[in-house]
Amino acid sequence: MIEALKSDEIVNKVGGRFKLTALIQKRALELMNGARPLVEHDNLTDLEIVVQEILQDKIAIDYEASGLNTPGQK
Repeated sequence: MIEALKSDEIVNKVGGRFKLTALIQKRALELMNGARPLVEHDNLTDLEIVVQEILQDKIAIDYEASGLNTPGQK
């Protein structure tokens, strides 16, 4: 298991576990379909790449376009 997924840092960064799961699924699918990784990918799995992209703020949920409230708003 990826250690970063055990901490609340990544969950809070995205705004919740369900949003995190959706973001991971969407980006992992993009990588499997040939998208280029946005981080160094030496011997990393697609899941590890996605987690690193989130932690390094390379990808995020577009709250405005999705109509969702940004984390911390009600």
